[in-house]
Amino acid sequence: MNHADHVALLEKGVPGTGGLWADFGSGRGAFTLALAELVGQDAVLYSVDRNQAALQHQERILQARFPNLEVHYLHRDFTQPIGLPPLDGLIMANSLHFVKDKDQVLHAIRGHLKPDGRLIIVEYDVDSGNRWVPHPLSFTSWQRLADKVGFRQTRLLATHPSSFLKGFYAALSLI
Repeated sequence: MNHADHVALLEKGVPGTGGLWADFGSGRGAFTLALAELVGQDAVLYSVDRNQAALQHQERILQARFPNLEVHYLHRDFTQPIGLPPLDGLIMANSLHFVKDKDQVLHAIRGHLKPDGRLIIVEYDVDSGNRWVPHPLSFTSWQRLADKVGFRQTRLLATHPSSFLKGFYAALSLI
């Protein structure tokens, strides 16, 4: 996938520019960069990842592309408590499939969002994985899980083919 693909997966779930947004499990920042393009320079972003080198890499890229965007790079594990202000939106692109006990983590994620907050996930559309994608969940499984942990109005935003594990989907769930 390229940058345009990343933007296309997220764009229908981002209502406009501005706001407080986070990317949990942001890695080297491919989807953080797409989010930055969609929310614009008036937004504030929190980029959260366990890999410090990946955060440093994305910081260089984001500062070059969006020098006036306020981004906080947090070297943290998103499955643990993170002190953040209430967020307008949060993305998890290819990060939730690393979590086995998703219920507990998703309850905590709900707590990061404002009452009208948005969660956008990007995942492989399969229910069985491998050692690189240990705990994926199909869109159908995501709908059930999102409802179970208190999200509402879950809907499919976009799909993208993949030669690895069928394909990707992006979904929006609201608080």
